[in-house]
Amino acid sequence: MSIISRREFLAATAVAGVAGAVTADAPKLTVSTFTVEVTPPIGHPCMGGGISPVKEIVDPLYTFGVVIRGLDKPVVIVAVDWCEIRNDAYDRWREAIAEAVGTTRERVMVSALHQHDTPIADLTAQKLLEAAKAKGAICDLAFHEKTVKRVAAAAKACLDKARPLTHVGVGQAEVKDVASNRRYLDEAGVPRYNRMSASRDPKVRAGEVGTIDSMLKSFSLWDGDTPIVVFNAYATHPMSFYGKGGSTADFVGMARRLRQAEDPKTLQIYVSGCSGNVTAGKFNDGSPDNRPVLAKKMHAAMKAAWENTKRTPVTECTFRSVPLKLEARSDEAFSEEELTKQLTENPKPFGQCLAALGLSWLKRVKAGQPVDVCCLDFGHAAYLLMPAESYVEFQLMAQFARPTAGVVVAGYGESGPGYIPTERAWKESDGNLTDWCWVNPGSEALMLAAIKKALTR
Repeated sequence: MSIISRREFLAATAVAGVAGAVTADAPKLTVSTFTVEVTPPIGHPCMGGGISPVKEIVDPLYTFGVVIRGLDKPVVIVAVDWCEIRNDAYDRWREAIAEAVGTTRERVMVSALHQHDTPIADLTAQKLLEAAKAKGAICDLAFHEKTVKRVAAAAKACLDKARPLTHVGVGQAEVKDVASNRRYLDEAGVPRYNRMSASRDPKVRAGEVGTIDSMLKSFSLWDGDTPIVVFNAYATHPMSFYGKGGSTADFVGMARRLRQAEDPKTLQIYVSGCSGNVTAGKFNDGSPDNRPVLAKKMHAAMKAAWENTKRTPVTECTFRSVPLKLEARSDEAFSEEELTKQLTENPKPFGQCLAALGLSWLKRVKAGQPVDVCCLDFGHAAYLLMPAESYVEFQLMAQFARPTAGVVVAGYGESGPGYIPTERAWKESDGNLTDWCWVNPGSEALMLAAIKKALTR
């Protein structure tokens, strides 16, 4: 299952207390939903300036949201067809939605899906680039603000259409031949970390699947016998091919649309689990023809998980938010001095963007602002939001922490840290940690402690 043992997991779980824990026994809850298109304009950067900007709209991008009321303050779950939402941009999303529905920032659980042909939002990083007159660009500030306001307005408007939330359902089904870990052993038994979303080298694709969570889980909210919304959660990078300028929700968006067409009365939402080190690379050669193939496999699992759903009456509901403080990367290349130098002197626009993203995260850490690990817990089922590109081992350990409950995990919450790896990845010199990782070794114990706190009843 995972490289982290039960003993190590239990030993790692000593951390500060839980913020904002609220419980309601036999609560009278309501649920309302909203959907907003958030497709970027032509020319908008994709993946934080790391690939071609938008040249065409292959399919629209959406934000899906659910507002649950009946606790002392509302809880909102939001899924966004963007690559990442980071630092002050993440704060802006949560604060605007919180104000719109009458709750606090900690109770707004925003996750991106992480398709690469979509925007990354980091306001401080973009302002740093503009102030330095750099060629690199991460996001359009005006487009971002308009989008956030539209999403917040939709969240407020949906409150008038609330329905009773009486039952919660959980189901699961195996996803066949989609996910594989970036880590595999080569012919000499040496660990390699070079299996990307698309892998064309037959030797790379021939490696073992590695550590994954093979199950797609569904988390559904019901009004009596009527389903209102279902979250489909699976841990893999959601890209088939990318980087050509075609803005798209990719194969997970295709699968979501297929399910929505089959069941138009139940809102279908997809969330990407902890998949910083999980891709489709073993089963994907990057050809455009493989996108619908991967989509059909995902669709089959979504449908099967729905058919396997077990519905249980709501008798309790608890929200927890655990503050998690991760250390900023202390390598010389990630120092404030070096990042500032790279912002102005790096000849590559993406190098400038990476420096700006690093400085934005460093500013957050120095300000002492933690990352929130949030959980909406119904006892028999729990929805857990994890930060950034957490490695899949953390998702597996979250499920291990509550083996008798259906723990559904969404990744890519606050994405400022970048990759959050296991200690083994550091020891084996995981090549993915050379740039898109802004945290120090030692994060594993902090993550596991936060997981346990968030899931402890």
